[in-house]
Amino acid sequence: MSRPTVIYEPPALRHIHPVAALRRLRQFRDLFITLSLHRINVRYKQSRLGILWAVIQPLAMMVVFTLMFTLVRANPGGSVPFPLFAYAALVPWTMFSSGLSAASAALTSHASLLTKVAFPREILPLTYIVAALVDFVLSSAVLFGLMLWFSVTPSWTAMWALPAILLLVAFLIGLALLLAAMQVRYRDVGLGMPLLLQVWLFATPVLYTLAAVKSALPEPLYLLYTINPLVGIVDTFRRAIILHQSPDYFALGISAAVAMLLLPAAYLYFKYVELTVADTV
Repeated sequence: MSRPTVIYEPPALRHIHPVAALRRLRQFRDLFITLSLHRINVRYKQSRLGILWAVIQPLAMMVVFTLMFTLVRANPGGSVPFPLFAYAALVPWTMFSSGLSAASAALTSHASLLTKVAFPREILPLTYIVAALVDFVLSSAVLFGLMLWFSVTPSWTAMWALPAILLLVAFLIGLALLLAAMQVRYRDVGLGMPLLLQVWLFATPVLYTLAAVKSALPEPLYLLYTINPLVGIVDTFRRAIILHQSPDYFALGISAAVAMLLLPAAYLYFKYVELTVADTV
């Protein structure tokens, strides 16, 4: 009776089958749901303020920025009160920054689990993104409360917020998978994450409008600026909710193109790193 032959080969892209990997991911949906609920439940379990932390961060940043712009007597929001102007952009930004910061470290922070249990590794960063989405919903509730306070009513343009958030989720998943895989091999990714997010905040139209950047920069620099996917996403969300404006279609199109290109490329790279993650992490 002949024995089966096992051939060991170094990891290669030809060993990766994305469609089969997605089908296998579907088979582990119960694990994904369980870990996501666990992530949400323990996120603020031992804190006194609990889920209030989901809105404290954007509210605190809004207060700081409001005080800063009050002192310099500037209001980039024009007729819109600056606290509402800033908070409307901080809601998607906070979801992105908190989700990316946690998801990018998902593999390295669960090293013992990766070496003992076989499951699709992308589940780990995805659960952190689900937790960030829950925080986004809570922050959005506060946003609508502020709109009532400042007597700003939504209009039909609010429908543009949905594609903006879908693009944000797609971009966040792609970047989180990419950085989570890179951090397994290069721990510098985790060390540089706070600096990256700090710089990225000021490179995104949170405290200012995209129109102001467009009028201030020459066209080549403006085109380079819009390569940042968060430019079109954050600007569209704020325009849709409180400014009652249609999006800048060029900036939103760039955001969509970058997100759609990054997501499959990042997933392929993640599955490639996954082949040896247990040996490396």
